[in-house]
Amino acid sequence: MIGFVGLGDMGLPMASRLLAEGHEVIAWNRSPGPLSALEEKGAVAAADPAEVMSRAELVGLCLSSHETVETVAFGPRGLFSATDIAARAVADFSTGSAEAARSFANRAEEKGVAWVDAPVSGGVPAAESGELIVFAGGTAEGARMLAPLFEAVAERVTHVGPSGAGQVMKICNQMIAATNVVAIAEATAFARKAGVEVDTLASALAGGFADSAPLRIFGPRMAAQSFSPRLGAISLMRKDTGLVQALAAEIGAEVPLTDAARRVYDRAGDHPDIDFDSDLSALVRLYEDALTHADEDAGA
Repeated sequence: MIGFVGLGDMGLPMASRLLAEGHEVIAWNRSPGPLSALEEKGAVAAADPAEVMSRAELVGLCLSSHETVETVAFGPRGLFSATDIAARAVADFSTGSAEAARSFANRAEEKGVAWVDAPVSGGVPAAESGELIVFAGGTAEGARMLAPLFEAVAERVTHVGPSGAGQVMKICNQMIAATNVVAIAEATAFARKAGVEVDTLASALAGGFADSAPLRIFGPRMAAQSFSPRLGAISLMRKDTGLVQALAAEIGAEVPLTDAARRVYDRAGDHPDIDFDSDLSALVRLYEDALTHADEDAGA
């Protein structure tokens, strides 16, 4: 049996993939709605994370932050509060700090459990299709033990180094993605202001040096100002740029582009017409509003 904890935008489709691949699944989620939906598909609903740990051989976590992971894994009624631990390995698919991942791995090892930080890339569509990209940090043996779980949810798993390395690789991914999405929002608003049919922007740039998965996904959504369903939250990307800045300060690295992107995400959080938990494509409103205000000021 495979356990899964955290049934949010990413976790629910990942757990659903496990069922679709024929695995028995026991799951827990803080709010009952997603857990009931998964139970209807054949999963067993656990009373708490400890029950998941006591019944599953492998466990996956997909939570919003390393602070939440710590509570769910090591807090009261958490995974490691189980009196009889059945799990041999845990894959933490959440995005958090490398330092926290190393701490979790050390604490899990004391209980005889392999902990692999395994943050993912690909978003909700890849979670639904089982084509996520996994960056695995931890022991090679731990990653091998988790193969049945990884095979159900991922297209590719790369073991990138010891504990914490998966999280470092993920925030490198987020550095590129965070700045890319901001550039796409800026270019879309700029093109609209310049009189270009922005609904052709993504297709016109396809195959060139400016092409990217974020452009193909978010470009059309920004052009149409269609921000639903949510494909990546502004608040989570802001959190991830903060992880970059914290690690950069620790190791003495310069990240000026990420710093600039973080200021954009901060502005989005203060914008009256942008829900901080809305889709990343809503960032275009920052730039289009700025251009509109510039026109108004020029005409005054």
